[in-house]
Amino acid sequence: MTKKQNNSLTFEETLKELEMIVSKLEMGNLPLDEALNEFEKGVKLAKQGQVQLQQAEQRIQILLTENDDASLTDFSPIEN
Repeated sequence: MTKKQNNSLTFEETLKELEMIVSKLEMGNLPLDEALNEFEKGVKLAKQGQVQLQQAEQRIQILLTENDDASLTDFSPIEN
């Protein structure tokens, strides 16, 4: 995965990549250098995911700020 491809991942794709890296590392059969490389990729992906979450939160805050009547409330899913 190149740096350019890494930046274009959706949040869901980022999580999937992280899960794959964690699985590889948990198996414990990677050589040290490869394990360190995978760990480094994982750290970068985790940071990217955090940025994506922060951007989503900022967008929500902007949308709520534009509508003075909107207020933050607890999420309660509708159950069937």
